[in-house]
Amino acid sequence: MRLTQRDKERYLRQIVIDGFGERGQEKLKEATVAVLGQGGLGSPATIYLAVAGVGRIMIVDEQRVELSNLNRQILHWEQDAHSGKYKTESAKWKLQELNSEVEVIEKIGRVTDDNIDSMLAGADIALDCTDNFETRYALNRFSVRTKTPFVHAAVDSLRGQMTTIIPGKGPCLECLFPRKPRHAAPIPVLGATSGAFGAMQAAEAVKLITGVGETLAGKLLVGDMASNSWEVIEVARREDCPCCR
Repeated sequence: MRLTQRDKERYLRQIVIDGFGERGQEKLKEATVAVLGQGGLGSPATIYLAVAGVGRIMIVDEQRVELSNLNRQILHWEQDAHSGKYKTESAKWKLQELNSEVEVIEKIGRVTDDNIDSMLAGADIALDCTDNFETRYALNRFSVRTKTPFVHAAVDSLRGQMTTIIPGKGPCLECLFPRKPRHAAPIPVLGATSGAFGAMQAAEAVKLITGVGETLAGKLLVGDMASNSWEVIEVARREDCPCCR
């Protein structure tokens, strides 16, 4: 898929990145990325995928916009909360205004083992921007079965974690988290924390698509914005993992 002159002008600052070039931009234009969740992580992640020129973005969510979302879910505005729009509907028109040349595919519903094949059909990469481990485990099983890479992130208060799952080239999510962690309800989140990790998820997707840079496959990035501490931990497959052994 060749770049137009408009593409070359629009994405100039990416094209001139060392190792990126026009071919890297063409790979983005050809790619399909599914974003599960259009909340605190999904909003910034999807925005940065759209402005980077990813050709096709699937936005997946089952919820409607609520006022309590607005401290962190930057794709949604007061008018969306007042009208009770689905998050996918709220996000789609804004993304198309950001970049009219990106195809945005809206999918309303909760992802389960039963429907994930149809929900994510055609996706090259998925981003886990969800807030529950039931969906995360369903995505992980899909990833292992179909060899579809995905980028996981989760945030809590001013802390967050992120890793990239590439089936056959490192641990799956269940290797890292064999049991569902316990969380307070509601989960405390500073909007800037989810913004930072969502943006990094988009960067991971761009690196996976273009081959530029080093991904977090086999590594877990842990960040604490309260203390400004960041750590990258090497992680490995579990021999007894029921999902990817």
